[in-house]
Amino acid sequence: MDTSNRMTTLTGVLEVLKERGYDNEFRPTPGGQIECISDGKVYDASHLSIIKTYRFEGDSNPSDSAILYLVEDSKGHIGYFINAYGAYSDYEGDKVDEMIRNMKVEDREDHLLYKE
Repeated sequence: MDTSNRMTTLTGVLEVLKERGYDNEFRPTPGGQIECISDGKVYDASHLSIIKTYRFEGDSNPSDSAILYLVEDSKGHIGYFINAYGAYSDYEGDKVDEMIRNMKVEDREDHLLYKE
């Protein structure tokens, strides 16, 4: 199935991630770590890798701008973390930005999402 036409919106990417079994949402915790919502496992940011980044910009409203980070732990568990960017960030302060900077970055090809 060709997914390329659905990869232009945040909703489309989330649908493809779900189809591929990568629908594990990660969120920052108040303690400065990142939790996988589906299984409750908590990670230090340095134990996750960003394997792909997708940016979305709203056509009419800057508050529609978001970044989806596709992340992976050391055991190959893949999921995503979403954040609005700029002045519209979903999280106050610099803590989340610091967590993201502490993650390894491995910009992989889209074969993760485009596999047939």
